[in-house]
Amino acid sequence: MKKLPIHQYLPHASELVYGCMGLGGGWTKDPLTKADFNQAHHVIEQVLDTGINMFDHADIYQFGKSEQVFGQVLTNNSSLREKMIIQSKCGIRFSDSNGPKRYDLSASWIVESTNQILRRLNTEYLDVLVLHRPDPLMDADEIAGTLSQLKSSGKVRHFGLSNMQASQAAYLAKAIEQPLIVNQLELSLTNLHWLEEGIFAGNPDGAHINFSTGTLEYARANNMQIQSWGCLSQGLFCGRDVSNESTSVQQTAAYVKHLSGEYNTSMEAIVLAWLMLHPATVQPVIGSTNLDRITACSQVHQVNLTREQWYQLYSLARGAELP
Repeated sequence: MKKLPIHQYLPHASELVYGCMGLGGGWTKDPLTKADFNQAHHVIEQVLDTGINMFDHADIYQFGKSEQVFGQVLTNNSSLREKMIIQSKCGIRFSDSNGPKRYDLSASWIVESTNQILRRLNTEYLDVLVLHRPDPLMDADEIAGTLSQLKSSGKVRHFGLSNMQASQAAYLAKAIEQPLIVNQLELSLTNLHWLEEGIFAGNPDGAHINFSTGTLEYARANNMQIQSWGCLSQGLFCGRDVSNESTSVQQTAAYVKHLSGEYNTSMEAIVLAWLMLHPATVQPVIGSTNLDRITACSQVHQVNLTREQWYQLYSLARGAELP
């Protein structure tokens, strides 16, 4: 298994993470059903069988039902917990009687969210608590004190960030005693700004790029694990009908299919292998509830792309040769 930055803290973490947003029956307030529980049970079983042991949640997923149905599976089989690394995210609040949709990294909300996460998941601790979005009103010292309390209480073992740029990570890391071990970002063949900002350094043609200069470099310099959400672009290059898509998407999909034949593996494995070849040692977060696709993703270890194949995929996906 490839050595990842997260292995300093969680030595047995799998190279892929399973994202649990698809569990829980949908973005409604309807109660969970037996079918929802059965789906969660079969998905979790399949994920573990393929060698993935890290599970990613957020308190907002399916309005909390993703964590709730996951917790029901653990209630029925408590021995599963010791086989898992569980992380969850907090900090996004939907509109309610108290205000509009907002980000909240206040001490009181982090504590309340953590307690509710643990209750829904039916676990005494989180392996990783991730701050979901940068709150413009966040105070690093306040957050630092809160995370220290959660750590000392045994409720959370490690902490991380999501959707934060290098300057925000550095601001928080300076105050927080515990290391911030992950930053989860949207990286994929369809969202290329994380690569584009580097190749357009000093070039005005890159003025349209919005990613955040130095975010990957900060993570690499500080042994922070980069996790990628949206890494499979909702299956765009893995067999979907792309006849109405752009030329670049069609050409990229065709090349992914060609490489899957060359390596005798799945198209999902090719897409993930492209992402994982980057020296930031990205840890992709996959979220399909299709059991066959979960297996297809686990085949990534069969693929060793060449530099030329990596660049060919990059060039096709961006729709133009490099500047």
